[in-house]
Amino acid sequence: MSELALFIVRAGFLLVLWLFILSIISIIRADLFSTRVFSQVVEKNTPTTLSAPTTGLTSVVDFSSAPESATVVSAMNSLPTRLVVIAGPLLGTELVLDRREIRIGRAPNSDFVLDDDYVSSQHARIQKVDEGWQLQDLNSTNGTYVDGSRIGAPVAIKAEMQIRIGKTTFELRG
Repeated sequence: MSELALFIVRAGFLLVLWLFILSIISIIRADLFSTRVFSQVVEKNTPTTLSAPTTGLTSVVDFSSAPESATVVSAMNSLPTRLVVIAGPLLGTELVLDRREIRIGRAPNSDFVLDDDYVSSQHARIQKVDEGWQLQDLNSTNGTYVDGSRIGAPVAIKAEMQIRIGKTTFELRG
């Protein structure tokens, strides 16, 4: 075999070997750092309403028999019913709070999916409690902020309080 043919075989073998090594490195990197999860495409500044699955519970109350002097205060009407994005890539997007728990994160099984490198897969959750709504950070890497302060324990949240997760800022609204 000539020296030129032997050189071409050796160079080809080295090329295949390097391609194999680079593909292994690529697979390991994808497993360690996970791939980005792309949520639905929403045009910038286009208001969108998302609804979490409903529980199917509906209550109807007849107040026609109540005396005129009676003041009827509904606890549900005083609670915020929507989570509205006020800053960030999904500006104008709304999520109807019609469940006891809403999970926010980058994972596709989250109730509100945020495609943001600063958001953990399971970043935070909003729970309905007796007094209203409660926000809890789920040990995220970059934290969850309420009115500019990072939270470490579950915090009661009310309407107009600003919640920041990654590059997205939310508000509860009635």
